Amino acid sequence: MIRRVIRGTGKTLIATGVLILLFVAYQLWGTGLAHARDQKRLRSQFAAELAKPPTVPAAATSPTTVAQPLAPAEDVCAQCAAVINIPKIGLDEIVVEGVGVEELKEGVGHYPDTKMPGEKGNAALAGHRTTYGHPFNRIDELGPGDEIMITTRAGTFRYEWMAKQVVTPETISVLDDTPDDRLTLTTCNPKYSAAERLIVTAKLMSAPITPPAGAATTPAPPRSQELAAGDSPAGLSGAGATTRPAIAWGIIAACVWLAAWAVGRWSGRRWTSYLVGTPIFLIVLFMFFQSFASLLPANV
Repeated sequence: MIRRVIRGTGKTLIATGVLILLFVAYQLWGTGLAHARDQKRLRSQFAAELAKPPTVPAAATSPTTVAQPLAPAEDVCAQCAAVINIPKIGLDEIVVEGVGVEELKEGVGHYPDTKMPGEKGNAALAGHRTTYGHPFNRIDELGPGDEIMITTRAGTFRYEWMAKQVVTPETISVLDDTPDDRLTLTTCNPKYSAAERLIVTAKLMSAPITPPAGAATTPAPPRSQELAAGDSPAGLSGAGATTRPAIAWGIIAACVWLAAWAVGRWSGRRWTSYLVGTPIFLIVLFMFFQSFASLLPANV
């Protein structure tokens, strides 16, 4: 009896260890494949959008109207916000609008309630450091003189490294608007951990632009006021996902494995049962990993 319990415990620990290793492999390499596919699609769409002739707003024909940046004739890639290029670390990535789990799977994300790159004030971006292509993996290497180039629908803007700091995930004041024109990059710190956030700021060296016609001109209240009002913002972690899909896929994976084991035990053809059940189990396990990864902070 004791031997059976010890043997069962050993097998359970081994299986758990294998699952953990598979999940780590999925996080480090599997997520990068999906990210590369999404980036290829977004880059093609955004390039097509930038190539379209701009449409001059009707109001711009008035001699008293202040000139505004021209807008593309059609939104080919509505979720595309910009292209970020950092020569020092070899980063060339499409920036998407939003910093939730789904957005940051596709690329670097723009915090929606901060300024757009190139505009007056604080434009903030978030990116993964160890998963989904890890675009911000090496931003800690940036220093004085290093430049960051951002291309939006309004043009290309040059930023220069200004400072870096490490804060807690709740320090959302780094996203507040500022009197100077800057770019704020946020990611998890240290690598392979979500305990802290690394913040890199850069100063806009190009001439700032005026927001497009129709854009909100009233600055958003400081993030610190949200906490004072009792709200529960996602902070610097981005919006998470529901646990239901992860639980459902986990149960299905367990059922598939137990079914393969039971059929093999009852039929006496254990290895045949495992050969048939293993591919199905791996597919379900992949879906479980995808759902479980969505529960982690968006910019890990």
